[in-house]
Parts: sequence; C-alpha cells; structure tokens
Amino acid sequence: MAPLTNLPATLVIGARGSPLSVAQTRSVMEAIQRLSPALKPVLKTIKTSGDSPQSRFGPGQGDKGLFVKEIEEALLAGEIDLAVHSAKDLPTNLAQGLTLGPVPPRAPAGDLLFSLAGWTLQSLPQGARVGTSSLRRRALLLSARADLSIVPIRGNVATRLKKIGTEVEAVVVAAAAVARLEELHQLEGLETASFVEIPPEIMLPAPGQGLLALEIRPDLQIQNALAGLEDFSASLAFSAERAFMVHLGAGCHIPAAAWARLEDGSLVINALAASADGKKVLKTPLMKTDLSSDTAVSRQKAAELGHLAAEKLLQSGAAQLFSGADL
Repeated sequence: MAPLTNLPATLVIGARGSPLSVAQTRSVMEAIQRLSPALKPVLKTIKTSGDSPQSRFGPGQGDKGLFVKEIEEALLAGEIDLAVHSAKDLPTNLAQGLTLGPVPPRAPAGDLLFSLAGWTLQSLPQGARVGTSSLRRRALLLSARADLSIVPIRGNVATRLKKIGTEVEAVVVAAAAVARLEELHQLEGLETASFVEIPPEIMLPAPGQGLLALEIRPDLQIQNALAGLEDFSASLAFSAERAFMVHLGAGCHIPAAAWARLEDGSLVINALAASADGKKVLKTPLMKTDLSSDTAVSRQKAAELGHLAAEKLLQSGAAQLFSGADL
C-alpha cells in the first residue's frame, strides 16, 4: 500500500466513547499510522443521543441515527476529520454533505453465546434466561429454542457480560466485539467465562455486523489518502448488506439479517426476516454473483445482489412480519 499523503499533521477522528467504539477506532488509527508514520491520528470521543441514560434504545434498536447524529454534526462543523461507526449502527441515509470512506477489514461477523458453564445454544437448560436487546437475536433465539426466556439488557459489552449468573444464565454478543475488546485487554476479570459460537445457520449476522463505516466530508484529498485502508472483500460485503437494508426499508420494522462474503471467487449472500416471536422466519436461498476485474463494477454487482436478496424476502411477505423494531 502507498503511504498516506497530503493530509494535515494531525487527523482528528470522532467516535462514541464506549470501550468497544474506542477499541475499533484505535484499530483504524493504528492502520493509518502504519500507512503514514508521520501522521498523528487523534481520537475525540463524542457522546451521542443513544448513549444517554434517558435513551430507551440500545445499539441495533430504534432509530439508528441516535448513535451517529452528534458525530455527523461534529464532522460537518469541521471539529473532526473522520468518523468511525459500527456499520450496523449507520442509518441508511447519511447527513447531507457527508459520504462514506474506505471499508477496513471485517472482524468476525457472527454471534457468540457467553456463559460461565460453556453452554451451547442447544445445551442451555430448559427455560434458561438469555440476555440480549437485539430483536434479531431475540427472534432467532426463540426460533431455535422457544422455551428460552429472553431478557432485554443494555450497557457496554463488559457490563452485559457481568450480568451472567445473577440476571441471566447466558448473553449473546457479537464475535467482533469480543475480538476487538480482547485485543485491548478490556475483558479482564472474565477469564473463567466461555464464549461459544452460534452457527450462522441458526443466527445469521445483522447487516454490517463486524464491519466499520468510515464517514468523511466529500474531500478528494482525504478520500484518496485513506484509500489504502480499503479491504476488497469487506467493501463488497458492505455494499451488498447496505443495499439489502436500504431496499428492505429502514421503516420496515422487522428483525432482519444478511451476511455477504467471498466464496470461491464469487460474492454470496444469505438473508432472512423474522417475526418478533421467532415463529416465522423467511429465508433466501444462498445467492451469488460473479465479480469483475473492475472494482467499481464488482461493488455495483454486490449492491445488486443485496437488493435482490431483499426483494426476494419482500415477495415472500417480509413486510407483513411487523414487530415494531428497526433493522
């Protein structure tokens, strides 16, 4: 990769102040410094509406804009040069005057079951309490195990995990969150806990899970300078899953999932929509598209694949699975 050039000596990067947000933003900062050792990235944490104790929504619930609004305002005001978001928290419509930058490599896209006993989803005791505030996870947990008691819990990852053994028997967390927090040793005191992967055929990831969204002003100098951060496979997955989410509709309040990835030189995607109680789950077959030697054409093909996956679900009745939840 060519080193970053034509940037100011300091690049101010804005993000939420949660441990996970800080961890993933620092990973971007480290990548920037590897590309351009002379550049000094500086982190500026910004409290968003979704971080307020008065907010009744957690990440993945309600108005996605709650977790980016104040960060976008800082970017538009020139207080920061770059914003780092969890891609699954990004609204389908960006603030006017902003655009998306390169897509860094994806962390693991799936979900993990956390418990002190090392239970799998299948071996959890009858009627076990499982903590999650995600409507997608709730629906898919109940689809697999209707006997489970789903307990809505909020807070950062470490806070949620510490509810094990008191409020719940297990918690579902994103594999990406665990990987990023472990890298910064943010999970101290939880060494005796066990994380077990929930297979994607049981719990398909949320659109954008494990992906980071970099948001910038439409400045060609910065766009070109940050181009070295781009990961081709992550970029295609982002294009497909975002197109899926857009076509399904931000106002279509249904637990939904989509997972795009490269397999044997093609981009493939699985997608689903579910009722809130998990009693009805609509799934697409594995869908794929061949890629082009032209990167821009491949991105367009990825977006078309995501659009088609959403259309198949809509044709199957996804819009009728109203649950009062956001994507």
